[in-house]
Parts: sequence; structure tokens; C-alpha cells
Amino acid sequence: MTALKPISDLFPLERAQSAVAVAEEFADRVDRENRFPHEAIGEMRASGLLAMAVPQEMGGEGARLSDLCAVAKSLGSACSASAMIFAMHQICTLNLLDCALDSQWHRDLVRQLTTQPMLFASATTEAGVGGDLRQSICAIETNENRASLVKEAPVISYGEHADAIFATARPNSHAALSDQILAVIMRDQCELERISTWDALGMRGTCSHGYRLKAEFDAQQVMPKPFADIAADSMVAVSHLLWGSVWCGIASAAFHRAQTFVATGVRTHAGQPHAGSARLAKAFAGLRNIEASIESVLNEWEQARSHPTLNVALSINALKLLVSTEALAVVDEALVVCGIHGYGNNGPYSIGRQLRDIHSARLMIANDRIAVNTGQMLLMQRRPKARQA
Repeated sequence: MTALKPISDLFPLERAQSAVAVAEEFADRVDRENRFPHEAIGEMRASGLLAMAVPQEMGGEGARLSDLCAVAKSLGSACSASAMIFAMHQICTLNLLDCALDSQWHRDLVRQLTTQPMLFASATTEAGVGGDLRQSICAIETNENRASLVKEAPVISYGEHADAIFATARPNSHAALSDQILAVIMRDQCELERISTWDALGMRGTCSHGYRLKAEFDAQQVMPKPFADIAADSMVAVSHLLWGSVWCGIASAAFHRAQTFVATGVRTHAGQPHAGSARLAKAFAGLRNIEASIESVLNEWEQARSHPTLNVALSINALKLLVSTEALAVVDEALVVCGIHGYGNNGPYSIGRQLRDIHSARLMIANDRIAVNTGQMLLMQRRPKARQA
């Protein structure tokens, strides 16, 4: 593979341009055929985007989280499924970089990512725990240096197309449900028996089928930190920031279609004000609010990530709630602006795919669950004492 230019010499959005173009070209087919976006992910492999976060001293480019968010947003404006797959892969990569470099096996895997582009997926959901990612029923069994696992996973996005799956489980059958580890299982070390089929309203290209995962692997493939620490130190924050960037991209695509629709109408009617102009302005304000919120929380996380505080955790949760609802509002405004042209599934002003895809935002870790968790955290927050009269 040709050596890649470092991020400092080539802005990541320029690097991502070819993958964005391919994703956009095949987005409607991926959605219509309910299939994995082979073309876009293939271009990401070829262009090195999947390894862009690997530090330079390990053979990568050292892309920052802000770079990854910029690429996720750009991909999101082209193909929601391709963008979400990119985001979920990068979440796994950052989990390795943030929490597993003390392990030689995981360090070698990170280095391998730069020479043999791999796609990472995760199996963090499990049947029987009510959608709580912080609990596991399944447990690994160990025999000397070997480990085995059987897990009923309602969702493993693009599992059949991944080169490695990051799976949560209990460290043994006697551990508490909340005592979890995260194991990196290579695709040739596991069997995936499909137990449900992904035929969803939107995000169809993520191919988020349900599986019974059976795996045998080396015990050293378990990441050195408990999953609770991985979630607090990396997974939760980068998930909400990268997912939010994808949703921002979806909203941006819908807004620009509405903007083009209004501009065309103004030209057609000799510069007369368009009926959709006010709604277009409202959609723009919502989009700018999303962008500003992501940038603010991204800066807050980067400054405090070595010592995350309760306030940072609250900001991250608030970001997920804000972006997932505001992006839907922006797309909905764009639909009303474009009217029947936006309601159709075809044509340059169609908002149908974006509207269906953005509805997933409130469901990926349900907003109600996050709101309840945030409320509990707020009760722990130290409040300023009231002034004495």
C-alpha cells in the first residue's frame, strides 16, 4: 500500500473525498436493497481512513477525534449507513488506543491496522438485560490460556462483514452482571448464527442482524481494563461525539436539499420571497446549534479526558439528547420546505432516506434511558449553597 500523507499535510476532509463520493453514489441502492455498503467501505480501506486514528509512532497518521468527527459528518451527508459504520469502527479503534496499549497483543493489532486495513464491529447488546449495555449475562470460560464465549446478541451491526468483533461479557460465571470485560475476537475465531434479520425503517445498510456468537480465542485478547473503565474513559464520549457527527451530516444533507429547492423557486419566480424561506432559516439555526454543541463538547472532552469529571459526563449525555432530537427537527423542517418533492423517494429534493435514517438517532441507546441516567447524575452534582439573607 502507498504510504499515506499525515493528517497535518492533508486535511482529513480532502482525504475522505473519494470515500464520500463513492458513498453518495451508492447510498440509494444500499438503502433500497437493504445491503452492506461494500463500495464505500472498500474505498475507506483503500484510502486508509479506517486506520487514520493510529498514532504516527505506531505507523499511522495520528488523526484527532475532531478529525474523525469531521469525516463522520461528511460521510453522513452522503450515506448514513456508511457513516455510521465508519463511526462504530472508530469507536472500537479509540477503545484500543485509549485503554489497551499496555497489552502487547492489542498493540500488535493496532499496528496491523495500518498495513492490513481491518473493519471492527462490536457486540455490546445482549438478550435478557433490557437493553442495558452495562450488564452481561454471558460469561467467558477459560481453560489455561484459552477462552470461549457464547453470547445471544440482538444486534451486531455489520457483523458478517467485520474482521474483528469487540464483545462484552462477564469475566466468569460467578461475576456480577455489571462486572464486565471487553474481548477482541477475530472473525476466524467465531461463528455467527443469525437469529434475527435487520429489515428496519432506516439505517438499512448497517445490516444490524441479531446473532448467536460462539467464539474460542486466546485469553490475552481480553482488554486489560474492565469494561466499566473503558466506557468511562473512552467509549461513551467518543460514541456520542461520532454518532452526533453522523446525525449532523444527515441533517446537513436534508438542509442543503431544502436550500436548493428554495433557491430554485426564487429564481423561477423572479426573485419573489419563497414560502419556505422562514422554515429554511429555522432549519439553519437548528443545524448551527448542532454544530456548535458538538464543537463545544468535543473541546470539553479533549481538555478533560485524562481526568473526566461529572460535569463532562453530563455534557456528553446532554449532547446525545440534543443532537438526536434537533437533527430530526432540522430534517423535518427540510421535508416541509420541499413539500411533495421532499416526500417522494426519488428526485433531487427527496428527504425520505434522511428522514428514515435520522429517526434511529433517538433509539441508539434510547434517549429515555440516557435521560434517567442524567437525572441520577444531577442528584450527585455538587450544587452551590444558597446565599444567606
